[in-house]
Amino acid sequence: MSRIIGYCRVSTEEQNLDMQEQSIKKYAKDKGLELVLYIEKVSSLKNERSELQNAMKAATKGDLFVVYKLDRLARSTKELYELTDQLKEKEVNFVSINDSFDTSTPTGKAMFGMLAVFAEFERDVIQQRTKAGLEAARKRGRVGGRPAIDEKTKKRVEKLFKLGESATDIAKEYNIGRATVYKIINEKKNSGEKNATK
Repeated sequence: MSRIIGYCRVSTEEQNLDMQEQSIKKYAKDKGLELVLYIEKVSSLKNERSELQNAMKAATKGDLFVVYKLDRLARSTKELYELTDQLKEKEVNFVSINDSFDTSTPTGKAMFGMLAVFAEFERDVIQQRTKAGLEAARKRGRVGGRPAIDEKTKKRVEKLFKLGESATDIAKEYNIGRATVYKIINEKKNSGEKNATK
């Protein structure tokens, strides 16, 4: 038998869940279906939303997954599409009460198709921004957003290493990674070997 899998979320302990709960309970009552409600007090920015994961797992074929508003479920169009697509694969319809979004209706199915287009667009925009950011960083002499290390610093790193300072302490001193310290040492070592063979 079909059920309502309800999901409510607020970002902080201080925020009130009443409106979300009451709306979902009323929706379930109007539909005459059993309600299984999952409640969470966590920011949407957190990757670990355990109650959302539990609600997604609980939803089975024929159920309705219901939220009060779309932003209670996802933080982006891409994530919203991914979650609703997972529900679609399980043959679970999705409803957002406040947004009049219902994938069991022809209008809802059309909106779901548009959501896929916007999610793809959003993904492309993020990729383009990332590429543009990295390219701009390279032009400023940075690789992957980290500042380029000048020769003066490299010489100091090499000197400290020769004096017996650990790579960990040197890394902390210059706010770089231990791997970067070893990379500098190896670069100097290799350039020294090349000069010796000339």
